[in-house]
Amino acid sequence: MEGFAGKRVVVMGLGKFGGGIAVSRWLVEQGASVLVTDRASPEALEESRKQLASLPIEYRLGEHREEDFISADMIVASPAVPPGDRFLSLARQHGIPVTTEIRLFLERCTAPVLAVTGTKGKSTTTTLLNLMLQRRYTTWLGGNMGRSLLSDIPAIRPEHLVVLEVSSFMLEYLAEAQWSPHVAVVTRLAPDHLDRHLTEKGYYEVKKNIVRFQKPEDVAVLHESCPLFAEFCAATRARVVAYGLAGRRPFALKLMGDHNQLNAQAAFAAAQAMGISWDEAQEAVTDFTGLPHRLQLVHEHGGVKFYNDSIATIPEAAIAALESFPPRRVIQIVGGYDKKLDLKPLCNALVERAKAALCIGATGEVIAGMMEQSAGVGAAAVYRCGDLPTAMKMARQIAQEGDVVLLSPGCASYGQFRNFEERGEVFTRLARECCGAAAPT
Repeated sequence: MEGFAGKRVVVMGLGKFGGGIAVSRWLVEQGASVLVTDRASPEALEESRKQLASLPIEYRLGEHREEDFISADMIVASPAVPPGDRFLSLARQHGIPVTTEIRLFLERCTAPVLAVTGTKGKSTTTTLLNLMLQRRYTTWLGGNMGRSLLSDIPAIRPEHLVVLEVSSFMLEYLAEAQWSPHVAVVTRLAPDHLDRHLTEKGYYEVKKNIVRFQKPEDVAVLHESCPLFAEFCAATRARVVAYGLAGRRPFALKLMGDHNQLNAQAAFAAAQAMGISWDEAQEAVTDFTGLPHRLQLVHEHGGVKFYNDSIATIPEAAIAALESFPPRRVIQIVGGYDKKLDLKPLCNALVERAKAALCIGATGEVIAGMMEQSAGVGAAAVYRCGDLPTAMKMARQIAQEGDVVLLSPGCASYGQFRNFEERGEVFTRLARECCGAAAPT
């Protein structure tokens, strides 16, 4: 559908993070008659609705109705809604096209696109890449981070560059359009979102969509040590550029951990494909101190440092955070929503390397039990805390000068928090309140 004037468009999923809000506003600006439908209650979506208060939008909240999906000219679905959802299937059966906000943008974008996906490191790599490219180009940052770029389409020129973070949910929908970016970057991969993709293979197959439809003149930036490196190489027709740590000139970073050095190397491999030199890249990232909730130093008191790594929602990410600090100095808060991931590697790493594990959430008891079963002499202490406030009280009691209190849960936040951002904000507030000292500058 090229023009939206006079068309009835149903936006499925308003949400709280901007995508549904932005596309609803844009559609109204294009002259569409917009109905927003969401299973969440009006009260839960009050803040989102306020941002659209001045616009002529109809709402169906607290439920979806079949008649809305068979009487529309187009459905714009939130990527969080599985493509096989019964209401979307009903729309397709009636010949009604289903699309997403990111697809609407990409169909209208005239600039080359560089896109980053992976399981962990996506946002940091995307940000570093954008900083590097800004040394020579006008760039636009969006996708799964930042804001929607739909409203910026008139200002985006063919000589500009668009830098996107794309999730597996986005890539699942984009497969129908057979879209892949000019430069694709794949960061660290590990099993995730199995509640959506069902199997590890299913998850990785969706991730391959970022390279699957590339052309020979495109570039695929892949992690050479990834067990799936050969599979991703075989899935693309693009020129493959491998990145890693071995044999590469390291960047001087203010970010901790080998995983962040790896993120910088991935970003540079992509930036170099667009003509950015190593010196330009180094200058671009010199002062970057990291994104919120990503191994972020949020407080220091009495020689104890508090790090917020709430973004660590899979075990592999929590292990990487733990390994960023000296052994036996980390008091790590772990646990949360059960995504049915293998927690054994995280438990083993905690036993061998942490000073203590403070276990919270639905998986807290599982983690505590696994650790106790494998613990030997000198192993990490285990505390069943249940929730984050209790864990912070325990951390105050056992932390000594030189220790690190690390929120890196290895699990999602749902059940006790709305999202990982809220969990990180609560941790930061508790750290500052309990210690009574100023936050680091």
